[in-house]
Amino acid sequence: MNILLLGSGGREHAFAWKIVNSQNCTKLFVAPGNAGTAQLAENVNLSITDFAQITDFVLANKIEMVVVGPEEPLVRGIVDYFEANPQTANIPVIGPSKEGARMEGSKDYSKQFMDRHQIPTAASETFTKENIEEGIAFIDQQKTPIVLKADGLAAGKGVLICQSHHEAKDSLKEMLLESKFGEASSKVVIEQFLDGIELSVFVATDGKSYKILPEAKDYKRIGEADTGLNTGGMGAVSPVPFADAAFMRKVEERVVIPTVKGLQKENIRYTGFLFIGLMNIGGDPYVIEYNVRMGDPETQAVLPRIKSDFVDLLHAMGTRQLDQYKIELESFTSTTIVMVAGGYPGDYRKGDNISGLEHLGKDNTALIFHAGTKLNEKNEVLTNGGRVMAITGIGHNVQEALANAYETVSGICWDDLYFRKDIGQDILRLQK
Repeated sequence: MNILLLGSGGREHAFAWKIVNSQNCTKLFVAPGNAGTAQLAENVNLSITDFAQITDFVLANKIEMVVVGPEEPLVRGIVDYFEANPQTANIPVIGPSKEGARMEGSKDYSKQFMDRHQIPTAASETFTKENIEEGIAFIDQQKTPIVLKADGLAAGKGVLICQSHHEAKDSLKEMLLESKFGEASSKVVIEQFLDGIELSVFVATDGKSYKILPEAKDYKRIGEADTGLNTGGMGAVSPVPFADAAFMRKVEERVVIPTVKGLQKENIRYTGFLFIGLMNIGGDPYVIEYNVRMGDPETQAVLPRIKSDFVDLLHAMGTRQLDQYKIELESFTSTTIVMVAGGYPGDYRKGDNISGLEHLGKDNTALIFHAGTKLNEKNEVLTNGGRVMAITGIGHNVQEALANAYETVSGICWDDLYFRKDIGQDILRLQK
């Protein structure tokens, strides 16, 4: 097949790597891609939210499947757009409908969905500027810490964990009255803080059948020991030792099955990936959030562990034949370290030259995934974003995988780079 992949991050480089390694891929185009995808596929300069432009490209290049990496095109309705056009209606687009994408596009919507289908989650209430006084009164009734979530998309930065009632009230005012996260915080979900161990579970679904992919634990904070500002993700580990068979059975029975059945019951078209952010509290799963695509950087740790053909998986999802797909997983551990530009997640510089890449990634103990990178006219790789690269180490266990990842990280250099040196250390402590 000729395949078009939308996106430009580390997740999309990992997707591209997996897709081109399939015998079922004739040609892969990535829009807009990065310096890493340029080594595997043909990058094309398309806007991921210009659906008319994407449609023209798909028809001109005989594209037979479109894979959507990030959430924004899904929330804006790219699947519905393709389905409404007779020329593209039969081309599988891997992602949910606009209604299905509201599972990520609106925290309030997803919380109501969970309540309707008895899916375990934190108690919560939603407020707008019109009833902000009720929100402030609600905060007074809560135990600290208190979680505030912007209702809409906020690039992974719309969640605040407030340690005091005073901080929570000030933050609520900033979000609702001062548009701290723009339109995303015109509604705010205030919810109970769940104290447990966080992990991410990934599900592939065609709307009726599902396959559970390898789980992962990611690290959101910029600073070591989980301190500082939230980011899009600073690292990931897969598999997760505290997600044993008994726990994952509970996840499937209490979360995955009710979610897929709930989507069916409400006639929500959902063909794609469902990322379920979970908290393990005393061996019981609670849903923190849904995302309607694979996570970043978890994808870079999860995809290497899928042994069966990835394009077959995508095609089975897109043609509603997932029940006939047999997923096979690798037994090894993968750990991902994200390398970022200095200053991220605040202000950071772009355009720095990245050195050391030519000597790395040849021995199958580590994989190099580009995120915020681009090529200049001399074909040199430059930084072009906050999260610049994700290095995935492969090993028999967490310790070996981390050693391989960090060894590769040490060979890559640009001015003012930063990465966390404690990824996976909490898991190693749990295993002792």
